[in-house]
Amino acid sequence: MENFKIEVDGDGIALVTFDVPGRSMNTLTASVIKEVGELVERIKTDAEIKGVVITSGKTTGFCAGADLGELGGNGGLGGGDLQAAFDAGFALNKAFRELETSGKPVAAAINGLALGGGLEFVLATHYRVVADLPKLQLGLPEAKVGLLPGGGGTQRLTRLMGVMAAAPYLLEGKSMKPAEALGFKVVHEVVPAGTEVEAAKTWIKTKGDPVAPWDKKDFKIPGGGPYTPTGAQVFIMGNAMLRKNTYGNYPAQQNIMKAVYEGLQVPFDAAIRIETRYFLKTLMTPQAKGMIRTLFLSLQELGKGAGRPAGVPHYDVKKVAVLGAGMMGAGIAYVQAMAGIETVLIDQSQEAADKGKGYAESLVKKAVSRGKLTQEKGEAILALIHPTADYDNVKGSDLVIEAVFENRDIKADVTKKAEAQLADTAIFGSNTSTLPITGLAEASVRPASFIGIHFFSPVDKMGLVEIIMGEKTSQEALAKSIDYVLKIKKTPIVVNDSRGFYTSRCFGTFVQEGMELLSDGIAPAIIDNVGRATGMPRGPLEMHDDVALDLSHKIAVQTKKDLGDKYEERPFTAVIAKMVEDLGRYGRKNGKGFYDYPESGPKTLWPGLADLVEVTVKDADKALIEQIRTRLLYRQAVEAARCFEEGVITDPREADVGAILGWGFAPWTGGPISLIDGVGVAKFVETLDQLAAAYGSRFTPPALLREMAAKGETFYGRFGVKEKAAA
Repeated sequence: MENFKIEVDGDGIALVTFDVPGRSMNTLTASVIKEVGELVERIKTDAEIKGVVITSGKTTGFCAGADLGELGGNGGLGGGDLQAAFDAGFALNKAFRELETSGKPVAAAINGLALGGGLEFVLATHYRVVADLPKLQLGLPEAKVGLLPGGGGTQRLTRLMGVMAAAPYLLEGKSMKPAEALGFKVVHEVVPAGTEVEAAKTWIKTKGDPVAPWDKKDFKIPGGGPYTPTGAQVFIMGNAMLRKNTYGNYPAQQNIMKAVYEGLQVPFDAAIRIETRYFLKTLMTPQAKGMIRTLFLSLQELGKGAGRPAGVPHYDVKKVAVLGAGMMGAGIAYVQAMAGIETVLIDQSQEAADKGKGYAESLVKKAVSRGKLTQEKGEAILALIHPTADYDNVKGSDLVIEAVFENRDIKADVTKKAEAQLADTAIFGSNTSTLPITGLAEASVRPASFIGIHFFSPVDKMGLVEIIMGEKTSQEALAKSIDYVLKIKKTPIVVNDSRGFYTSRCFGTFVQEGMELLSDGIAPAIIDNVGRATGMPRGPLEMHDDVALDLSHKIAVQTKKDLGDKYEERPFTAVIAKMVEDLGRYGRKNGKGFYDYPESGPKTLWPGLADLVEVTVKDADKALIEQIRTRLLYRQAVEAARCFEEGVITDPREADVGAILGWGFAPWTGGPISLIDGVGVAKFVETLDQLAAAYGSRFTPPALLREMAAKGETFYGRFGVKEKAAA
């Protein structure tokens, strides 16, 4: 076999080493799945084999699960034939079950992470020994990409742990450490690394029970099954909590609950067939297809620099100057230091710069207290941050990140000061969130090396960086910027210049549509509750508070100044102006916006809002809820489509990943472009026309969408994956 090596010792114990050639990590490829069946047949029929120990030949782990590249690229198992689809989907489940019922004791020597199908593989053995490694994880993360475990995971884990204990690991995709797994009886032994094979062999020689617990007559489900009073209560509460947390947007979670509920009431062989049916049903949903593609495949590709131009030598950024030591600049300084980059943190005064470093100090202190960093490592990280007010310290920097206020004059001033200290090879990046890069580059004497590098707040938690190309930005500057972003372990997307670029522009439509709904007289509580129910992290009004109303107002004022007669005044603009200018309500940052934020207790809607906007709709029926959901999601998606038409963004992967990581666009959709493709462009255009007729031109489909609808095209089909130009 290509993926498994078998060595039988003098005691008749076969050591099976799982080692997929040419890969740093084992995954369950089609080739592996085929060979698992062959492996089991050999175990069953070879009289020389008395027992089996399965381990990994990789130092990186046991197995990371199914190969989602193969799964995500499959248009549908079985080519449309239901029986063929079931047979293909059941193949792994069947092989694992045959291993479990082979009549010979099988132990797993787990020497690294076992996730997804990797954990399901070891759960199909009779005894599990795991190495005591601090970073080792065991889990079933399928739900995170819109899938459910399809190799017996929903059935074995619940029979080992009980439904209540297993729920977070199935529904949320949580992983467990070795000690935790031992406590839940998911594994039987935790041993020093390097001794797991020996321990597994000892079990086979001394006990070697070849029958799984659920195949024994006295087996009882921990906590009781769905037919017991206690178990029934778990499912009643579980379904209520599932609805509360997912709003019914995620088929995977619903189908996991169904597979568990139904599977625990039947014999095990029937249970895994039920699981496979729900696995296939889930795999065929638009949500699963979109989430696999965006949250796994595209995220991996972009995280490896898929947007980087070819032909530019790698640029190792060793020193960076950050201009502005406010919350954003301080956050950037911290993530750079964490990546081992020497950082000069500049502000107008030494006191302000020191305060910026203080933010990093607080984060390091917290990490040390939680055992995530040693004191020595924490001190070494902080030693890389040099707070100063002196621009002479910029000398020797490979890159400058400007993170001052959204004011053209201030940005122009610091650009000139910093550029005076830079070598010709260095790059200047502006962390603006809205101001066009081409305009800001006018203050630069080296516009080819001037680029937008837009971080998201809080920088230490947000994984996306939006790189913006100005009209004169070179491909070399782009390549160097991507190298920097990858070094600080963020995911880059590349967009072209525009007001608001891609993320801020599209995100802005979400909060703006919330304001439009408010202007239509809909109660604020309805707007935000439905906003959360769409899958967004916050409702549009509370999200507006989070990003700051005064910032929104400043951007509106600057935009009006820049656009002049072309600026379109909306009814809600005056409401925001009054809240900011007259009432001093800036949002969460000063404790008052659309909501009041008391020092203790939860936030509450500001009662005074009713004096600014008349509420005429106080109750929401099913039709209104669906209407609001559609308006909020489609308003963002049509803006993303306009960005494609205008060339602001050109890669569907970057559009979808950027939307989910950047502003929290409903992950269950796979992103706005996956949403459009999933609905169908023609159907999407039809709905937009209806919305435009009812609510205004902001919903009018761009010409690109009408053309694509007429041709029956999709975004991923039309734009695909474009090769990046060489410098």
